[in-house]
Amino acid sequence: MKFLAITLIVHAPDQKPTRLRFQEVLDNAVLAEELGFDGFGVGERHERPFISSSPPVVLSHIAALTSRIRLFTAVTTLSLLDPVRAYEDYATLDNLSGGRLELIIGKGNGSAQRQLFHVTEDDQWDRNAESYELFRRLWREDRVTWSGRFRPPLVDAEVWPEPLQRPIRVWHGSATSRESVDLAARYGDPLFSANVTNPIEPYAALVRHYRQRWEFYGHDPAAAVVGAGTAGYYATPKSQDAIDTYRPVFEAGRAMQQKLGLTPVFTSVEDFAERSSALIGSPEQVIDKVHRYHEQFGHTVLHLHAEAGGLTDAQHRESLELFQRDIAPLLRKDIPDPPWPAAERN
Repeated sequence: MKFLAITLIVHAPDQKPTRLRFQEVLDNAVLAEELGFDGFGVGERHERPFISSSPPVVLSHIAALTSRIRLFTAVTTLSLLDPVRAYEDYATLDNLSGGRLELIIGKGNGSAQRQLFHVTEDDQWDRNAESYELFRRLWREDRVTWSGRFRPPLVDAEVWPEPLQRPIRVWHGSATSRESVDLAARYGDPLFSANVTNPIEPYAALVRHYRQRWEFYGHDPAAAVVGAGTAGYYATPKSQDAIDTYRPVFEAGRAMQQKLGLTPVFTSVEDFAERSSALIGSPEQVIDKVHRYHEQFGHTVLHLHAEAGGLTDAQHRESLELFQRDIAPLLRKDIPDPPWPAAERN
């Protein structure tokens, strides 16, 4: 199994300057490489409270500060973007990073960003699929002739720069949408399940659907690759210490949900630790829970939150160190993952 640290770069301007918030992201990426994580991901959102509207810029800076860790988008919102421009940005980043780039694509969430880019709920899935078709061809072909619904056609177009990885591995991020799953299966691409908001069943059903569609499109069942997120992470040698420390973090998140008019899915930190994908407890409990989810998903890649998110920096670092020392080695041994693309370059 391999492990990513991911951030959506949530920002409260009244608490710290934007510049310092970005510096925290850079520091956490360097820490993730130092501790032995396999990848670092930056989300893409175009509305409050996020400042992750330009992942290629942030990841380019991270690429200059690191040498080994793979760089992920989480996700690239192709339903909002011109695929030609997205290709140019990411092909540039692929070269600057020495071929360490991987993309997780998706339609994105939120009505504010749909309004910003004049995308509707009715056309966002079609935009995502069409943009990916063109993006995929641009990454593979020297010249492209293409026409679609949502951008002007291309006639024998040559788009530069040429990427370093050809092809690049593209994951399809999905929470509960069968549209993203079908698109991933059709092209023979890996799936990354969000696996954050609800108990396991809707996500497990989606993964099962992915594997069914994978076979429907004629792919080898053994070649399907699945990744999954987590709703939170905090581990300590004693499980009760982890629960007690994480309790105010959970309560703050629950209060924010209620303030936004949302009904919390989990009623207490104990319920959250038991029924959500959050990994909260002792190393033994974390390992057991990852195995239980793996029985349903068959996933070989797992993401943790890259940032403290309510914990102190010291607590966050100590917990990540514990993960790499006492948890990750056993999961890597128990759940092997095939070599990643371009591994020989790292």
